[in-house]
Amino acid sequence: MTFSQMPYERVDLEQYEKLINDIIKRFESAKSAPEQLDLHMEMTDLMKKFGTMRSIAYIRHTLNTQDSTYSAEQDYYDENGPKFVKLFMDYYKRLVSSPFRKELEKELSSLVFEKIELQLKGFDERIVPYMQEEGKLTTAYAKLIASAEFEIDGKKVNLPMLGFYMQHPDREVRKTAFKKRTEFFMEHSQELDDLYDKLVKVRTSMAKELNMENFVPLGYIFMERTDYDKDMVANFRKQVKEYLVPLATKLHEKRRKMLGLDSLTFIDEPLFFKEGNPAPKGTPEQIFEYGKKMYSELSPETKEFFEYMLDRELFDVLSKKGKASGGYCDFLPLYKAPFIFANFNGTSGDIDVLTHECGHAFEAYLTKDMKIYEQTSIGMETAEIHSMSMEFFTAPWMHYFFADETDRYLYMHLASALMFIPYGCLVDEFQHIVYEKPEITPAQRKELWRELEAQYKPHLNYEDDPFFGKGGAWQRQTHIYERPFYYIDYCLAQTCALQFKIKMEQDFKAAWNSYLELCKKGGTLKFTELIKEAGLESPFEDGCIKNLVKSIEGLIEAYEKKL
Repeated sequence: MTFSQMPYERVDLEQYEKLINDIIKRFESAKSAPEQLDLHMEMTDLMKKFGTMRSIAYIRHTLNTQDSTYSAEQDYYDENGPKFVKLFMDYYKRLVSSPFRKELEKELSSLVFEKIELQLKGFDERIVPYMQEEGKLTTAYAKLIASAEFEIDGKKVNLPMLGFYMQHPDREVRKTAFKKRTEFFMEHSQELDDLYDKLVKVRTSMAKELNMENFVPLGYIFMERTDYDKDMVANFRKQVKEYLVPLATKLHEKRRKMLGLDSLTFIDEPLFFKEGNPAPKGTPEQIFEYGKKMYSELSPETKEFFEYMLDRELFDVLSKKGKASGGYCDFLPLYKAPFIFANFNGTSGDIDVLTHECGHAFEAYLTKDMKIYEQTSIGMETAEIHSMSMEFFTAPWMHYFFADETDRYLYMHLASALMFIPYGCLVDEFQHIVYEKPEITPAQRKELWRELEAQYKPHLNYEDDPFFGKGGAWQRQTHIYERPFYYIDYCLAQTCALQFKIKMEQDFKAAWNSYLELCKKGGTLKFTELIKEAGLESPFEDGCIKNLVKSIEGLIEAYEKKL
């Protein structure tokens, strides 16, 4: 069955309430662990149906935010999603308090119970109205960003397509593209401020209802972080400031010289080479043919996976009017099918998407038959290791896409990975301060962003840009609005992926086998346990970033020599 053929049916709240209450009633009167396990599987089927239908609605809505049918479905889940969560939590309360818990833990695992108890800690019926409001606000933000339309080069383009012009080798073209982006954000400045102000207030109110000091601990619960806290994350950011920011600053300076500029400004940020960044050769159809060849040669598992994705049309990657911004991978449990959403724009980012989102989808494909549904759920920091490492594991096949520009692409990709981590930490520290001080004004938030930018990106020069130069750059980062605290995950994962990169330079096959085992484990272990088993150093340990910088500097210099 292809994605377009998958039937959609709105999940009826009243019907689910009856079904789940019936399961709860039978669960409470069950006389044995096996009886309760059978009921848990019944419950799992309901959860899978809900997850699948909600995801189909979300995917089809983001494919065309102007489609009134799926826009209405998205509104339905924004409004009723928290009510479904309440029903699931009602069942989970009975599961964790079962008199047969020890026997159930043997079948379902103690980690599943630990994760459920964490979810229960972050939920109460009193916060349902706040969750509903949050859903409406994040959907409003997504629609606002998707509505952006620009006239450039005689064409009408959306925000992702504008990215093509923002890395154009002609500086005047770049300048025009950046100016148009600034004008859009300036025009909607008040709306962006209001939306975020409301989101901060709603999330803070949620936390207060649960007797928490602020939203930070609740945000960590929502991200299902069971084995690290904000102090450990702060220690990671401290290491990044000390060891990685200086390396990133050096790389920016090398880029300035390669571009032949007296000074590097924000309109030069996307560009690495004077004659332009390496771009993939061929049409999207040809790119997928190269992708098929690449994944068929990488391993038997990736060959089978990629053919599965193509046969079922589980990709939608072309940018078009009304399509939401960004890229993601979702999973449809009823059909055991990952789905990849992206916005190709003719840049090297198209290939990064093909490798990055396929890393997510590959892990989902490998774990699609897991009996315990809860074990397919993984922390986002773990999920991003799968995706970011896949970007590196596919490096030997980049010549299919970039031909004579392959060496330049590989250098740019590695340098970008290193330069990204400070930015990701900036996003994270900004959010911690905002939610610890929810009373600060929109203007103060922008001042805070500029202060942190000076610490994490000291090279940055905005040329007096009236929006981004005044601390507004964070408002284009969808995660800050839509998924609070989901950004440090990329940094932690990139740190692990770079370790895989170092390992694969020494022994590609051994590194791949370690990665494959990591993917197959799904959510059966905690993040820190998974990376330990994969032979990776924890990003939270003192010395991790220092060691990484030491190892990677030689590698990036070797790449540089091939330019």
